Amino acid sequence: MKTAIAIGAHPDDIEFYMAGTLLLLRRAGFEIHYFNVANGCCGSTRYNARQLARIRLAEARRAAHVLGAHFHPPICNDMEIVYDLRLVRRVAAVIREVKPTVILTHPPADYMEDHTNTCRLVVTAAFAHGMPNFRSLPPRPTGDYDVTLYHCIPHSMRDPLRQRILPGAFVNIASVLETKRAALAEHRSQQDWLVESQGVNSFLAKAEADARLVGRVSRKFKFAEGWRRHLHYGFSAREADPLREALGKDYLINRAYERRLEQPL
Repeated sequence: MKTAIAIGAHPDDIEFYMAGTLLLLRRAGFEIHYFNVANGCCGSTRYNARQLARIRLAEARRAAHVLGAHFHPPICNDMEIVYDLRLVRRVAAVIREVKPTVILTHPPADYMEDHTNTCRLVVTAAFAHGMPNFRSLPPRPTGDYDVTLYHCIPHSMRDPLRQRILPGAFVNIASVLETKRAALAEHRSQQDWLVESQGVNSFLAKAEADARLVGRVSRKFKFAEGWRRHLHYGFSAREADPLREALGKDYLINRAYERRLEQPL
């Protein structure tokens, strides 16, 4: 069976940035997996870290169930997602267990370091998926298969230096928007926190507005998620675009982005 995994930094990141695409992959026949690296323990002024981690674990499990995804528990606290060997080994264990051909994760640069470091951990762990001399924690067998990484667009479509980041491809999520919303709604503990920390009065409305913005940029879809595809060297034997193959008319390549990549040096 074809397999895909979404790897986010915190509970609700997958729902905000990746869940629509994950749902479409499930519809296309993929087995899908859901993995947050951190437990969400810092996202509250109401609960202490231990209480909140317990609440958010339950919320994330329910969200994964709504998506129809296999759940993988978090491996560290918020603000402790650092690029170190121990966490690389632990992320590698999850990837080796799942054996995904598609990985959805954060962009290489985003507004907060937990997102950026999650990306770095995933890239390194995926690169080592076929390296038996690199030990995962716990140990998991390696596999000889191709994997393609896709990076979602950063929050607000800008990098940390405020530069606009445009997707290399758009995924039409209109047909799965309600399920994406239902999964995000399971993260009830986050509503008050997002009001306090980011001035977001309704995180459901924010997610829908973000999808509408990406859809408008696509000039084709009403609601969309945006992606940039990682260079295939070390991950697969050839350049491949499995999202394009799986999603068909719901996948739109940004030709302007591709032309920019093809400009001569």
